[in-house]
Amino acid sequence: MDYLYSLLIDPHAWIALAALVTMEVVLGIDNLIFISILSNKLPPEQQKIARRIGLLAALGLRIVLLGALTFIIHLVEPLFSIMGKSFSGRDLILISGGLFLVWKATREIHHVLDPEEDSNLFSSATRSGLSTTIVQILFLDFVFSIDSIITAVGMTEHLPIMIIAVIAAVLSMILAADTLSKFIKNNPTIVMLVLGFLLMIGMTLLAEGFGANVPKGYIYSAMAFAAGVEGLNILSRRSARKQRG
Repeated sequence: MDYLYSLLIDPHAWIALAALVTMEVVLGIDNLIFISILSNKLPPEQQKIARRIGLLAALGLRIVLLGALTFIIHLVEPLFSIMGKSFSGRDLILISGGLFLVWKATREIHHVLDPEEDSNLFSSATRSGLSTTIVQILFLDFVFSIDSIITAVGMTEHLPIMIIAVIAAVLSMILAADTLSKFIKNNPTIVMLVLGFLLMIGMTLLAEGFGANVPKGYIYSAMAFAAGVEGLNILSRRSARKQRG
């Protein structure tokens, strides 16, 4: 109790909490984009279920990983080296997650450009149903959770602050999930933009897995700029339709 009370009256703890909540929300955007585009491939009655299960799983994974901080910290220790480059457990997880995202985004982009050819990897989710979609979501949840928890560990040493920040971030994702998914579904041109985001996120995970330091600010600034341009295009098309109507 004394420990919790000292945190409550410590202004530095509140500053750390605000910073960490902001960072966790930003990192959660990647996870939410993936869940939204994948769940939209399901029948309408299953989409909300997939999003809820995926986001609750993301929350559960983050809390479980917070409880295994000793294991998480050891993930950054080198496991082996190739040509002078050391690889840790975290690097391998980021590389596998990055390859998975690049593969999925590339196959889906190919399908959008050539819909006659049944090369849509996401179509397997539609054929196999809810369970396959959730398995794919869980895999990426795990990759993003590792990155999220390592970020939390690097920003504060207080476990209660980490738990509050993670819960706040996932709750904000849950609140935004349906709106984001509906927006993507109602604006088909957004799909290509989102796939581009997924491709960029996948390449970023690969780069970080191979030791490159990719400032997240640059990534999210580029995503915000592209989203802003697409927003103007949407407004322009709506204005044109009103004038024709």
